[in-house]
Amino acid sequence: MEKPAILGGTPVRENKIYYGRQWIDEDDIKAVGDVLRSDFITCGPMVSRLEKDLAEYTGAKYAVAVSNGTAALHCACIAAGLKEGDEVITTPLTFAASANCALYVGAKPVFADINPETYNIDPKSIREHITEKTKAVVAVDFTGQCVENEEIRAICDEYNLIFIEDAAHAIGSAYKGRKAGSLADMTCFSFHPVKTITSGEGGAVTTNDEELYKRLVLAHTHGITHEEELMEDAPHEGRWVYEQISLGYNYRMTDFQAALLSSQLKKLDAFKARRQEIVKRYNEAFEGLPGIIVQKEIEESDTCRHLYIIRLDLDRLSCTRREFFDAMSAENVQCQVHYVPVYYFPYYRHLGYERGLCPNAEEVYKGIMSIPLYPKLTDEEVEDTIHAVKKLHDWYLIRD
Repeated sequence: MEKPAILGGTPVRENKIYYGRQWIDEDDIKAVGDVLRSDFITCGPMVSRLEKDLAEYTGAKYAVAVSNGTAALHCACIAAGLKEGDEVITTPLTFAASANCALYVGAKPVFADINPETYNIDPKSIREHITEKTKAVVAVDFTGQCVENEEIRAICDEYNLIFIEDAAHAIGSAYKGRKAGSLADMTCFSFHPVKTITSGEGGAVTTNDEELYKRLVLAHTHGITHEEELMEDAPHEGRWVYEQISLGYNYRMTDFQAALLSSQLKKLDAFKARRQEIVKRYNEAFEGLPGIIVQKEIEESDTCRHLYIIRLDLDRLSCTRREFFDAMSAENVQCQVHYVPVYYFPYYRHLGYERGLCPNAEEVYKGIMSIPLYPKLTDEEVEDTIHAVKKLHDWYLIRD
C-alpha cells in the first residue's frame, strides 16, 4: 500500500494541478486584440453580436450580456418584479449569489433541500416551502447538471411563480434535448475563468419573454432608454436625448469581453466533449470504491459538467475531509470545496437563519470535494488525479 506524501511518501506527480483552469488560445487573443484596435471597446457592436450568438446557441429568443453572473441574477430578480415582502425559494448548496440576489431587491431567500443523490434542488422540497408570499424559484444547475425542469416548471405554473434557472455552471448542458437557456422564464449564466467558457468576468440572462427582455435591458443599463416608444416625453429635440424610466444599474459587458466570449462559444461543443470524456473516466475509476460516493445524474440531463465532485463517506474512512483535502494537495492535486451552505455564513445567521434547515444539503456538504476538471487537463493528469484519490482512499479506508 502506498504511503501518502503528507506522511512521507512520494507524491503522485511533481507539479501541482488545480481544480479548474481557463482555455485561452490564439483565436481568443486575436478576437480581443481586434477589438482593442477598433473604435469601440465598450458600447460597441460586439456585445450585440454576442447576444445574438448566445440566443442562437441556447435556443432562446433573447439574450442580455452583463458584467458577471451575480449581475445576471440581480437583473433577473428586478425583471421578475420581486420586492420587499416577497419570498424566493432556492438551494443552500450553491454560491452565495443565488440567494443574495433576492436580498438585493428586498425579498427573502427561502432554502429548499436538495436531492441527496443528484445534489440539485428537490422539487418536493420546493413545494413544501411555498407560501402566499412566494413569488419566484431560483433553481441552480449544480455542477452543470440540469435541474428537474419539468417538475419545477409545473410547480411554478401551478402557483404562478417566476422560474429563474441559475445556470452559472451549465452553459452547454441540455434537458431532454433543449439547451439550458431556453427552458425557464429567465436563465442566468456566469463566464468566470473557471467556468466552461469565459470572458474573464461576465454573465448573461436569456429569456423567451419579450416583456422580461425589455426589463432586463433597462435593469443592466441604468434604467435608461434611447427608444422613443418607451419615453414619456417624446418627441425629443434630437437623437442624443435619452430618458431614465426606471432604476437600473451599470452592469454592461465590454466589447473586448464580448469578443472573447464569442470566440470561446465556438469551442463550447469541443470543451463539452472533453469534459464528458473526463467525467466518464472518473466515474469508471471511482465506481465501487466503498469510501467514495459519486454524484448521480438524471437521464434527462445531457450535462456539460463544470465541477466533478467526489463525496467522502467519512463513516468508511479513518480521516476527516480536511485531512483528505490536505493529503490531496500534498500529492500535488489541488482540490476545492463547492459549496459551504449559504445559510452557514455569519451574515445569514444574523438574519435569523439557523443550521438544520436542509438536512440533506448539510449531510452532503460534510464530505464533498471538487477534483480537477477542465478541457486542458491531459490524460496523464486525469490518471494522476485518479491515482491520488485511490491512493488516499485505500490508505484511509476502514476495513471490516
